[in-house]
Amino acid sequence: MNVNGRSSPGAEGGAGVKGGHPLLTAGVTALAPAIWGSTYLVTTEFLPPDRPLLATTVRALPAGLILLPFTRVLPTRSWLWRALVLGTLNIGAFNFLLFVAAYRLPGGVAAMIMAVQPMIVLILAALLIGDRIRPVHAAACALGAGGVVLLVFKGTAAPDFVGVAAALAAAASMAVGITLTKLWGRPHGVGLLPFTGWQLTAGGLVSLPFTLFIEGLPSSVTGTNIIGFGYLISLGAVLSYVLWFRGIERLPALAVAFLALVSPVVATLLGYLFLHQTLSTPQLLGILVILTAVLLAQPRPGRPSPTTAPAPNPPVRPGRQEGRNGRPR
Repeated sequence: MNVNGRSSPGAEGGAGVKGGHPLLTAGVTALAPAIWGSTYLVTTEFLPPDRPLLATTVRALPAGLILLPFTRVLPTRSWLWRALVLGTLNIGAFNFLLFVAAYRLPGGVAAMIMAVQPMIVLILAALLIGDRIRPVHAAACALGAGGVVLLVFKGTAAPDFVGVAAALAAAASMAVGITLTKLWGRPHGVGLLPFTGWQLTAGGLVSLPFTLFIEGLPSSVTGTNIIGFGYLISLGAVLSYVLWFRGIERLPALAVAFLALVSPVVATLLGYLFLHQTLSTPQLLGILVILTAVLLAQPRPGRPSPTTAPAPNPPVRPGRQEGRNGRPR
């Protein structure tokens, strides 16, 4: 089933919140980056070593192929190139760079470097969507940057420059992907599941030839690897990206961008709990600063309009007119 190229109402870019309580919507959307925060632990403990392209392809392509048969909705010609662009930015390029950073950096450090992406979204949303830059947004960006400094540069691990560059590039890819997804919306008549399936499939297909010709397939796969890939496909792709794209539709672009900072908090805590990574006092302060920035960036529920109608003016008796002071004349 094909669909036309018009965007569905309510899925267009803009700063408004579509339906529901904004903080509740933000909480549901935050589940996606919380799941992504566990990617660093799964990568280092469950996946074959040093295979970021394989991890990207296996995470995205099967997830997209799972969603497409259930929906049976394919993009039209006008949406093929958009699905390819969004799939590359949101899935293919982003996940590849994310896995490179995950292989080379501690999870919390890699994720916190990506905290620069809200600042990129702030600029792109103002230029492309027309969102206003408010003082609270600038304050949230400053707090986010401060949290990055506290967590990354006060930690005990020495930075790997390739890993840092990959994390920064992943942040840029995500920022552009969020902004374009908000700007283009969804085609009219296309549900959230097929829209997510398009992007996962496109991102997986983009990374597939690089996986085959650069990394190749592993000579053996262990049961632990299968568990890790299964986790990435089910929770790390199908569930999380459906929640993520739902949030992009319903929340302002900048609010969604800041929700991505939930990922480093989860990654840091998991690294401390399971990988015996250090967690210093400045790092804990950095986490609190980041969470404050996330809350500042979220939209607030509007005030309800009054439901009591004003009392009507008393009727004027026929043949009599009122003067300016309200008295009959």
